Amino acid sequence: MIFHITIELAEDGWIVAECPALPGCVSQGKDQEEALDNIKEAITAWLWAEDQKAISALQQDGAQKQTQIMVTV
Repeated sequence: MIFHITIELAEDGWIVAECPALPGCVSQGKDQEEALDNIKEAITAWLWAEDQKAISALQQDGAQKQTQIMVTV
């Protein structure tokens, strides 16, 4: 998947990266490379957390059949 991110310099000198498509998905780094690595990790964690919410909702709804697929991000 491709995600668009914004990168900006914070007042304290850190580089802040945000993924506007994923509310609250923000990270930072000492330089742009670290900020990019960190936002990739944050995106993965955000998607995992949303998946866990969906699994919980399916279990509460009593879904008859569940299966898993793997999508590389």
